[in-house]
Amino acid sequence: MKIILFGATGMVGQGVLRECLLSPDVKQVKTIGRSATGKEHQKLHEIVHRNLFDYSDVTADLTGFDACFFCLGVSSAGMKEEDYERVTYGITLAAATTLAQLNTDMTFIYASGMGTDSTEQGSVMWARVKGKTENALLRLPFKSVYLFRPAFIQPLHDIKSRTKLYRMMYALSTPLFPLLNAVFPHSLTTTEKIGRAMINIVMHGYPKQVLEARDINRAAITE
Repeated sequence: MKIILFGATGMVGQGVLRECLLSPDVKQVKTIGRSATGKEHQKLHEIVHRNLFDYSDVTADLTGFDACFFCLGVSSAGMKEEDYERVTYGITLAAATTLAQLNTDMTFIYASGMGTDSTEQGSVMWARVKGKTENALLRLPFKSVYLFRPAFIQPLHDIKSRTKLYRMMYALSTPLFPLLNAVFPHSLTTTEKIGRAMINIVMHGYPKQVLEARDINRAAITE
């Protein structure tokens, strides 16, 4: 299969890219972002694209793909709602709308988060915006759309978040992962499992469109 990946330099995106490059079922990965990943691989093709709201000049490079793994996102900490919505909703829908027009048989998988508010009416700003984004994606004419809502993600294989606060949090919590996994086995997943789950779902589907950590971990298992 041929995959388009957004957010390949982020923590989740790094994990997804790693699994795509390792998978024999993935023949090509095309990353799109404002900066290059710094990786070299025969499967990997990169588009450094500064304007993530407009893809009119690269549409020829975005056709013929089986799936899009959209892992691009920012923390809402310190952001006003309109600014967070512009990035979270605006960039996601600009990319998704373009891809839906160019790839009618595409599976679109969106890395969202636990607590997303599908009603768009709740009191938590980021959850409302994520909910609005998810709802808009479900209305697009893709072959299928899946929404990943992980709770706590363990980065593996030396993958690190680009956000300083998150790096500190993960550094402090790493020794606690075995305990967290024992106490909250259905709330914890890993960057590796997220990547494997995305690949498996494109090939085999999944009975739910919204996947919590438990579903992600289940989908990551190859039968």
